[in-house]
Amino acid sequence: MSDVDRAEICIVAIAEAFRGDGEILISPIGNLPQIGCKLAISTFEPDLLMTDGVAFLQANVTPVGGAAGPEKIVEAYMPYREIFNMLWNGRRHVMMGASQIDKYGNQNIACIGEFAAPKAQLLGMRGAPGNTINHPTSYWVPNHSTKTFVEKVDVCSGLGYDRVRALGKESSRFHCIKRVVSNLGVFDFDTPDNTMRLLSVHPGVTVDDVIENSSFELVIDTDVPESRSPTDEELHLIRDVIDPNGIREKEIRA
Repeated sequence: MSDVDRAEICIVAIAEAFRGDGEILISPIGNLPQIGCKLAISTFEPDLLMTDGVAFLQANVTPVGGAAGPEKIVEAYMPYREIFNMLWNGRRHVMMGASQIDKYGNQNIACIGEFAAPKAQLLGMRGAPGNTINHPTSYWVPNHSTKTFVEKVDVCSGLGYDRVRALGKESSRFHCIKRVVSNLGVFDFDTPDNTMRLLSVHPGVTVDDVIENSSFELVIDTDVPESRSPTDEELHLIRDVIDPNGIREKEIRA
Protein backbone atom coordinates (compact mmCIF):
# COMPACT_ATOMS: atom_id res chain seq x y z
CA MET A 1 0.00 0.00 0.00
CA SER A 2 2.78 2.40 -0.97
CA ASP A 3 0.21 4.77 -2.48
CA VAL A 4 -1.43 5.51 0.88
CA ASP A 5 -1.30 9.26 1.47
CA ARG A 6 -1.13 11.45 4.57
CA ALA A 7 -4.86 12.15 4.65
CA GLU A 8 -5.65 8.43 4.76
CA ILE A 9 -3.13 7.89 7.56
CA CYS A 10 -4.80 10.69 9.53
CA ILE A 11 -8.26 9.21 8.93
CA VAL A 12 -7.16 5.90 10.41
CA ALA A 13 -5.65 7.71 13.42
CA ILE A 14 -8.92 9.58 13.91
CA ALA A 15 -10.88 6.33 13.75
CA GLU A 16 -8.55 4.80 16.36
CA ALA A 17 -9.42 7.64 18.75
CA PHE A 18 -12.88 6.07 19.07
CA ARG A 19 -11.72 2.49 19.58
CA GLY A 20 -13.24 0.98 22.70
CA ASP A 21 -15.97 3.62 23.05
CA GLY A 22 -18.84 1.20 22.49
CA GLU A 23 -22.43 2.42 22.40
CA ILE A 24 -22.06 6.16 22.93
CA LEU A 25 -22.92 9.20 20.85
CA ILE A 26 -20.07 10.55 18.73
CA SER A 27 -19.92 14.02 17.23
CA PRO A 28 -17.21 14.51 14.59
CA ILE A 29 -16.73 18.15 13.57
CA GLY A 30 -15.03 18.56 10.20
CA ASN A 31 -14.50 16.46 7.10
CA LEU A 32 -11.70 14.16 8.24
CA PRO A 33 -13.31 13.56 11.66
CA GLN A 34 -16.52 12.54 9.88
CA ILE A 35 -14.66 10.18 7.58
CA GLY A 36 -12.68 8.72 10.48
CA CYS A 37 -15.77 8.17 12.62
CA LYS A 38 -17.61 6.50 9.75
CA LEU A 39 -14.58 4.28 9.21
CA ALA A 40 -14.66 3.25 12.88
CA ILE A 41 -18.39 2.46 12.66
CA SER A 42 -17.82 0.43 9.49
CA THR A 43 -15.08 -1.69 11.07
CA PHE A 44 -14.18 -2.11 14.73
CA GLU A 45 -16.80 0.05 16.53
CA PRO A 46 -20.21 -0.76 14.95
CA ASP A 47 -22.17 0.25 18.08
CA LEU A 48 -21.18 3.92 17.94
CA LEU A 49 -24.18 6.26 17.60
CA MET A 50 -24.03 9.11 15.11
CA THR A 51 -26.65 11.66 14.11
CA ASP A 52 -27.46 12.76 10.59
CA GLY A 53 -26.64 16.31 11.64
CA VAL A 54 -30.28 17.25 12.14
CA ALA A 55 -32.50 15.26 14.52
CA PHE A 56 -32.08 11.55 13.81
CA LEU A 57 -29.67 8.79 14.71
CA GLN A 58 -28.52 7.16 11.50
CA ALA A 59 -28.17 3.38 11.39
CA ASN A 60 -26.05 3.12 8.24
CA VAL A 61 -22.94 4.81 6.88
CA THR A 62 -23.44 7.17 3.94
CA PRO A 63 -20.79 9.08 1.98
CA VAL A 64 -19.59 12.51 3.09
CA GLY A 65 -20.02 15.67 1.09
CA GLY A 66 -23.22 14.74 -0.66
CA ALA A 67 -21.66 11.98 -2.77
CA ALA A 68 -24.03 9.43 -4.25
CA GLY A 69 -24.75 6.51 -1.98
CA PRO A 70 -27.46 4.58 -0.14
CA GLU A 71 -30.43 6.33 1.43
CA LYS A 72 -29.93 6.95 5.13
CA ILE A 73 -31.61 4.54 7.51
CA VAL A 74 -33.11 6.29 10.53
CA GLU A 75 -32.49 4.43 13.77
CA ALA A 76 -34.11 6.81 16.27
CA TYR A 77 -35.37 10.33 16.76
CA MET A 78 -32.93 12.54 18.66
CA PRO A 79 -34.01 16.19 18.90
CA TYR A 80 -31.61 18.80 20.20
CA ARG A 81 -32.93 18.60 23.77
CA GLU A 82 -32.05 14.90 23.98
CA ILE A 83 -28.41 15.59 23.17
CA PHE A 84 -27.94 17.12 26.60
CA ASN A 85 -29.19 14.01 28.41
CA MET A 86 -26.22 12.16 26.90
CA LEU A 87 -23.80 15.07 27.05
CA TRP A 88 -24.20 15.72 30.79
CA ASN A 89 -23.62 12.07 31.69
CA GLY A 90 -20.38 11.38 29.87
CA ARG A 91 -22.08 9.36 27.11
CA ARG A 92 -20.66 11.35 24.22
CA HIS A 93 -17.27 11.68 22.54
CA VAL A 94 -16.73 14.76 20.39
CA MET A 95 -13.82 15.50 18.07
CA MET A 96 -13.35 19.24 17.64
CA GLY A 97 -10.79 21.41 15.93
CA ALA A 98 -8.21 23.55 17.70
CA SER A 99 -6.81 26.84 16.44
CA GLN A 100 -4.46 26.62 19.43
CA ILE A 101 -3.74 23.83 21.89
CA ASP A 102 -1.23 23.68 24.74
CA LYS A 103 0.59 20.92 26.60
CA TYR A 104 -2.28 20.36 29.07
CA GLY A 105 -4.90 20.17 26.31
CA ASN A 106 -6.38 23.64 26.74
CA GLN A 107 -7.97 24.51 23.39
CA ASN A 108 -8.73 27.84 21.72
CA ILE A 109 -11.24 28.32 18.92
CA ALA A 110 -12.43 31.76 20.09
CA CYS A 111 -9.91 34.36 18.92
CA ILE A 112 -6.23 35.14 18.46
CA GLY A 113 -4.84 37.77 20.80
CA GLU A 114 -6.46 39.37 23.81
CA PHE A 115 -10.13 38.47 24.24
CA ALA A 116 -11.11 42.12 24.75
CA ALA A 117 -9.40 43.26 21.54
CA PRO A 118 -8.50 40.24 19.42
CA LYS A 119 -6.22 40.31 16.39
CA ALA A 120 -8.48 37.78 14.71
CA GLN A 121 -12.00 36.64 15.60
CA LEU A 122 -12.57 32.89 15.25
CA LEU A 123 -15.61 30.72 16.01
CA GLY A 124 -16.13 31.81 19.59
CA MET A 125 -16.42 29.52 22.60
CA ARG A 126 -19.20 27.47 21.00
CA GLY A 127 -19.80 24.23 22.96
CA ALA A 128 -16.17 23.67 23.91
CA PRO A 129 -16.40 24.42 27.68
CA GLY A 130 -19.39 22.11 28.17
CA ASN A 131 -17.98 19.42 25.94
CA THR A 132 -14.67 19.16 27.76
CA ILE A 133 -16.23 19.15 31.23
CA ASN A 134 -19.03 16.70 30.51
CA HIS A 135 -17.60 13.96 28.29
CA PRO A 136 -14.50 12.71 26.43
CA THR A 137 -13.08 15.04 23.80
CA SER A 138 -10.49 14.61 21.06
CA TYR A 139 -8.98 17.13 18.66
CA TRP A 140 -8.09 17.21 14.98
CA VAL A 141 -5.44 19.76 13.92
CA PRO A 142 -4.75 19.69 10.16
CA ASN A 143 -1.86 22.16 10.26
CA HIS A 144 0.58 21.34 13.06
CA SER A 145 2.85 24.33 13.71
CA THR A 146 4.23 26.47 16.52
CA LYS A 147 1.21 28.72 15.99
CA THR A 148 -1.22 25.90 16.79
CA PHE A 149 0.75 23.86 19.36
CA VAL A 150 1.44 26.78 21.68
CA GLU A 151 2.96 27.29 25.13
CA LYS A 152 -0.22 29.03 26.32
CA VAL A 153 -3.53 29.48 24.51
CA ASP A 154 -4.62 33.10 24.02
CA VAL A 155 -8.13 32.23 25.20
CA CYS A 156 -9.31 28.97 26.75
CA SER A 157 -12.35 27.50 25.02
CA GLY A 158 -11.94 23.81 25.84
CA LEU A 159 -10.55 23.00 29.28
CA GLY A 160 -7.27 21.16 29.71
CA TYR A 161 -6.11 19.01 32.61
CA ASP A 162 -4.52 21.82 34.65
CA ARG A 163 -7.67 23.96 34.63
CA VAL A 164 -9.97 21.04 35.40
CA ARG A 165 -7.79 19.95 38.33
CA ALA A 166 -8.15 23.45 39.77
CA LEU A 167 -11.94 23.10 39.63
CA GLY A 168 -11.98 19.97 41.81
CA LYS A 169 -13.08 16.35 41.53
CA GLU A 170 -16.74 17.01 40.76
CA SER A 171 -15.82 18.94 37.61
CA SER A 172 -13.25 16.39 36.48
CA ARG A 173 -15.25 13.16 36.74
CA PHE A 174 -16.10 13.04 33.00
CA HIS A 175 -13.18 15.10 31.71
CA CYS A 176 -10.95 13.16 29.32
CA ILE A 177 -8.92 14.36 26.37
CA LYS A 178 -8.50 11.06 24.62
CA ARG A 179 -6.47 11.94 21.53
CA VAL A 180 -5.02 14.77 19.52
CA VAL A 181 -4.44 13.92 15.87
CA SER A 182 -2.49 16.31 13.66
CA ASN A 183 -1.04 16.12 10.16
CA LEU A 184 2.27 15.14 11.79
CA GLY A 185 1.35 12.62 14.46
CA VAL A 186 -0.88 11.32 17.24
CA PHE A 187 -0.80 12.48 20.87
CA ASP A 188 -2.37 11.66 24.23
CA PHE A 189 -2.13 12.85 27.85
CA ASP A 190 -1.48 9.53 29.60
CA THR A 191 1.44 10.89 31.63
CA PRO A 192 1.89 11.47 35.39
CA ASP A 193 1.06 15.19 35.13
CA ASN A 194 -1.29 14.87 32.13
CA THR A 195 0.95 16.74 29.72
CA MET A 196 0.88 15.94 26.03
CA ARG A 197 2.77 12.86 24.86
CA LEU A 198 3.79 11.94 21.33
CA LEU A 199 2.26 8.52 20.61
CA SER A 200 3.25 8.09 16.95
CA VAL A 201 4.54 9.97 13.93
CA HIS A 202 2.98 9.63 10.50
CA PRO A 203 4.99 8.00 7.70
CA GLY A 204 7.51 10.49 6.32
CA VAL A 205 7.53 12.52 9.56
CA THR A 206 10.36 12.42 12.12
CA VAL A 207 10.23 13.10 15.84
CA ASP A 208 12.42 16.15 15.18
CA ASP A 209 9.77 17.46 12.76
CA VAL A 210 7.18 17.31 15.53
CA ILE A 211 9.51 18.96 18.06
CA GLU A 212 10.39 21.73 15.60
CA ASN A 213 6.71 22.51 15.01
CA SER A 214 5.66 22.55 18.69
CA SER A 215 6.14 25.51 21.04
CA PHE A 216 6.24 23.40 24.20
CA GLU A 217 8.15 20.34 25.35
CA LEU A 218 6.35 17.10 24.59
CA VAL A 219 6.68 13.88 26.53
CA ILE A 220 8.53 11.60 24.11
CA ASP A 221 9.28 7.94 24.76
CA THR A 222 12.54 6.38 23.61
CA ASP A 223 10.99 4.59 20.65
CA VAL A 224 8.14 6.42 18.93
CA PRO A 225 6.32 4.13 16.48
CA GLU A 226 4.95 5.04 13.08
CA SER A 227 1.20 5.63 12.83
CA ARG A 228 -0.46 2.60 11.32
CA SER A 229 -1.55 2.50 7.70
CA PRO A 230 -5.07 1.49 6.65
CA THR A 231 -5.77 -2.13 5.86
CA ASP A 232 -6.95 -3.04 2.36
CA GLU A 233 -10.54 -3.11 3.66
CA GLU A 234 -10.17 0.31 5.32
CA LEU A 235 -8.63 1.78 2.20
CA HIS A 236 -11.55 0.51 0.13
CA LEU A 237 -14.03 1.99 2.60
CA ILE A 238 -12.29 5.38 2.64
CA ARG A 239 -11.87 5.70 -1.12
CA ASP A 240 -14.93 3.96 -2.51
CA VAL A 241 -17.63 4.07 0.17
CA ILE A 242 -17.17 6.94 2.62
CA ASP A 243 -15.29 9.56 0.59
CA PRO A 244 -15.53 8.69 -3.11
CA ASN A 245 -15.22 12.36 -4.09
CA GLY A 246 -11.87 12.76 -2.32
CA ILE A 247 -12.90 15.55 0.04
CA ARG A 248 -10.13 14.38 2.38
CA GLU A 249 -7.45 15.68 0.02
CA LYS A 250 -8.69 19.28 0.35
CA GLU A 251 -8.21 19.44 4.12
CA ILE A 252 -4.89 17.88 4.93
CA ARG A 253 -1.51 19.58 4.68
CA ALA A 254 1.42 17.17 4.63
